[in-house]
Amino acid sequence: MSGRVLADKLPEVLDFSKDLASLEAASKIQMRILAEEMQAISKGLEKVVQELSTSEIDGPVSENFRKTSKDFLLSAEAEVRTLASLYSGVFSNLEVYLDVISTLRNFVRMFNQAHVENCRQLELETKKAAESEKLKMDASRKESKRHLQTPIHTGNVK
Repeated sequence: MSGRVLADKLPEVLDFSKDLASLEAASKIQMRILAEEMQAISKGLEKVVQELSTSEIDGPVSENFRKTSKDFLLSAEAEVRTLASLYSGVFSNLEVYLDVISTLRNFVRMFNQAHVENCRQLELETKKAAESEKLKMDASRKESKRHLQTPIHTGNVK
């Protein structure tokens, strides 16, 4: 489908790149940072476990803390396992992910460039058509003037 047909029949499609505005940010995600975040979460959980162990020495004074910490750990450990599973999925598909994002970014960039070039070309063609029409009109006026200025010779008429 040519740019003109697309612009005429489906103009809303031409600015699809606005729907993909997060591509740039997605392409800048660094897996190293995600891995560091995951490591920080794991270390934080380890500290909670250490604090829980340390509080065992305190006896009944820390009983409420231990109960709250144990409840938190049950929930947090499940969440961390889920997160770790998601991260491992991301890491195992990292190359595919980066390829897809790169391909989409290039497509969007090239599509937008082609659209701008098509708009310029259409503008040039419109200007040329207008100039051509003006030249035709000028030529037609000159021809009409020439006919009006040609003297009529009555001597030849019988």
